[in-house]
Amino acid sequence: MKPEISFEFFPPKTEEGILKLRETRKQLALLDPKFFSVTFGVGGSTRDRTMETVLEIQTEGFEAAPHISGISSSKAEILDLLKTYQHHGIRRLVVLRGDLPSGEVSSGDFAYASQLVTFIRAQTGDWFQIEVAAYPETHPEARSASADLKNFKTKVDAGANAAITQYFYNVDAYFQFVDQCQKLGVNIPIVPGVMPIYNYTQLARFSNVCGAEIPRWLSLRLQDYGDDVASLRALGLDVVTDLCEKLLAGGAPGLHFYTLNQSGLISQIAGRLDLKNK
Repeated sequence: MKPEISFEFFPPKTEEGILKLRETRKQLALLDPKFFSVTFGVGGSTRDRTMETVLEIQTEGFEAAPHISGISSSKAEILDLLKTYQHHGIRRLVVLRGDLPSGEVSSGDFAYASQLVTFIRAQTGDWFQIEVAAYPETHPEARSASADLKNFKTKVDAGANAAITQYFYNVDAYFQFVDQCQKLGVNIPIVPGVMPIYNYTQLARFSNVCGAEIPRWLSLRLQDYGDDVASLRALGLDVVTDLCEKLLAGGAPGLHFYTLNQSGLISQIAGRLDLKNK
């Protein structure tokens, strides 16, 4: 049985970026994804471009899932967004707290993702399939691992249908997180987020912000390759493919790939996993 997979994009800023993303979608569509998600910029900075990208994906015949962020958003703004997506027949959302723009201290009407999930359910009932974020290695701003688990459960209790995790390279972190959630009575699908390794500097920067751990051995190996992109990506391909194999063998409900609007490495991983034919 073919595992369910999905892909995350960011809304392109230029015409060149739009064309590149169309080609990326064309390639990834061959893998028969469950949906494509589209990110929402800090403080809602990409709202219009997110919607444009989502609606274009939908017109191509694929399910599109816009990200919605509560930070810096008012209830009126979110309600307007929800009504627009309902009007266009969008049925899936990725609901996040989001990050404050640099220098801002006000969070708007929603300080937590759980509040936004509650609001969406109150306004739209069961119209939307709601995906929320999960952090197997603990959210970087959490007071403790147990507090982070409780916060996750709050989002689920508010009405989330499923979760997508932050990326990680330690498979045990995922399975232990799922076990801990089940002990708390959380039984929604928790889909592991997968980040292909494109280059070390970029990965280190992302990981520093989001709290994802790069295992020491992997970090040192990647640093050793320096400008040798071919060797770095070959190692990354092996590491990420092995991670996906272990996740699927262990019962993960699917895979959600952070594409960075690129298809090459993901297509190679999919080929190794035989995702086209399962």
